[in-house]
Amino acid sequence: MEINGEGPSLGSNKYKMKEESTPSTLVSNGCVDYKGRIADKQATGGWKASPFIIVNEVAERLAFFAIAVNMVAYLVREMHQSLPDAATHVTDWIGAAYVLTLLGAFIADAYLGRFLTIILFSCIYAVGMVLLTLSASIASLRPPHCTKKPCIRASSGQTAFIYCALALIALGTGGIKPCVSSFGADQFDESDPDEAHKKYAFFNWFFFAINMGALLGITLLVYIQVKFGWAWGFGVPTAIMIVSILILAAGFWKYRYQKPMGSVFTRFVQVLVVSMRNHMRGVEVGREVDLYEVSTRESDIFGARKLAHTEQYRFLDKAAVTTDPECTTKNRWRLCTVTQIEEFKSFIRILPVWASTIALAISFAQLSTFFIGQATIMDRKLGPHFEIPAGSTPVFSAINALVLVPIYEKLVVPVLRPKTGHPRGITSLQRMGIGLFVSIFAMVSAALVEKKRREHYSDSLSVFWLFPQCFLIGTAEVFTYVGQLEFFYDEATDGTRSISSAMFLSEIGIGSWLSTAIVKIIEKTSGGVRKGWLRDDLNRSRLDYFYWILTGINGVNFLVYLWVARRYKGRNGSGGSVRNESMVVGVVGNVENEDDKGEFRSMVI
Repeated sequence: MEINGEGPSLGSNKYKMKEESTPSTLVSNGCVDYKGRIADKQATGGWKASPFIIVNEVAERLAFFAIAVNMVAYLVREMHQSLPDAATHVTDWIGAAYVLTLLGAFIADAYLGRFLTIILFSCIYAVGMVLLTLSASIASLRPPHCTKKPCIRASSGQTAFIYCALALIALGTGGIKPCVSSFGADQFDESDPDEAHKKYAFFNWFFFAINMGALLGITLLVYIQVKFGWAWGFGVPTAIMIVSILILAAGFWKYRYQKPMGSVFTRFVQVLVVSMRNHMRGVEVGREVDLYEVSTRESDIFGARKLAHTEQYRFLDKAAVTTDPECTTKNRWRLCTVTQIEEFKSFIRILPVWASTIALAISFAQLSTFFIGQATIMDRKLGPHFEIPAGSTPVFSAINALVLVPIYEKLVVPVLRPKTGHPRGITSLQRMGIGLFVSIFAMVSAALVEKKRREHYSDSLSVFWLFPQCFLIGTAEVFTYVGQLEFFYDEATDGTRSISSAMFLSEIGIGSWLSTAIVKIIEKTSGGVRKGWLRDDLNRSRLDYFYWILTGINGVNFLVYLWVARRYKGRNGSGGSVRNESMVVGVVGNVENEDDKGEFRSMVI
């Protein structure tokens, strides 16, 4: 099979080199500086720009976790909702926040770019935080204090106000989350071996920053809420979020920017439409069939590099077969390029991996709901004068991440690298597998501890018995989350980076919604809120049964993941990611991309 160009070309001259920069200091990934020039490595990007991005993420995570761990208690105590209802409302809200990352990614890739999208949605986030603070500060926005059962329920107006605040926060999160990790990775040129190595270090430290924000949110801000009230508990993160927007904006002249490349979903639909049309016309793809590709150095997708043709999903190759020599080659609803088709193939390849890692998010959703519910009725005394706030229980998970990331980056990777020959020690698929395996034992621990607490100790068991399940969930997150950061960024193409990041973040949202669905199913099938497994009174509930169900789900999911991962073929032709970016070839000419499975053929770049 051959790749057919549309004619001779000297290549794109869109960007002109500036006299003050030599070719060796210019990035090769199409990023530009704030003046629209090709970015210079000496003046932009790298660790000169990354701290501004990381600070914004710390602030966003601090605010989000300060709300997430407190919201169940706020809805129960201040808005007078039942515990199961409050837990499902919080998981629904978390789910919406992460699923909305798909919207944020679409806007970033198609229209605004990552930087402007982060700024815009950070402002929306801040407005939601202000409204939430007002809900906690103004008495008329909450029902009267409950003095006897049954409590007076919140009015429709009061409920609508707080839900509006939470909706804006969820929308803001949806716009920030898929862009910030990709925007940070954009600051490193993957064709430069030194910067490529730093990029993967950035992913680890980015995750470290996420957990630093979470740690501050579930300790310092929860303490402020307990000590000074809900208004301060929500008001402080609001102020921090506003300051972080100013800090992010202050670094604009140091950043490298990827320009919007148009709607990736439109390109996907074009490939499907053209391949189906050609299939209906009886078009066949054989080794002697020419596939269409533009002959310029850059691809037809604005700002994106060309992609090598692969043999996988050959049905889609029909979209690049020229059926009418008279037809214009500019109409992508009639003829697609190889790069456009390979972009869609890359997206399809990651879907099984994406689907087989959702189960961890179901277990992770318990960290901010039922784990905290357990802590509320356990002995939380730390010495004679201090009681640990129930909302700070997830600190066991966050501390674990803060400890494991530096150990893994500084000690484990250097030891594994010479043994495995992989630049990151182990592949991202292997790293995700370790996390999914550990999640099984996290829920086993949760079930055993809850059974022990309910049957023998009621409210006298120390909250530190929750440490194993929180620690193991944190360990699972360290391995899986960072592995996902690496995997979904690496397997994405230039035009799908934000969408790819949003895909793995949407897992958390879908997992939260699935958690809600499982809770509702268990409530209805086990006897309802009064007689079922999950009641307002956890001492009369069978929460351990719920945890055993999650254990079974994690176990089955792990086996499915093993099957998917063993058969995965990345766009670099290997069975695992991350690619060794130092081996990327960035010159004009014929490039032969070979691998041990023969998945790739040559193409003209």
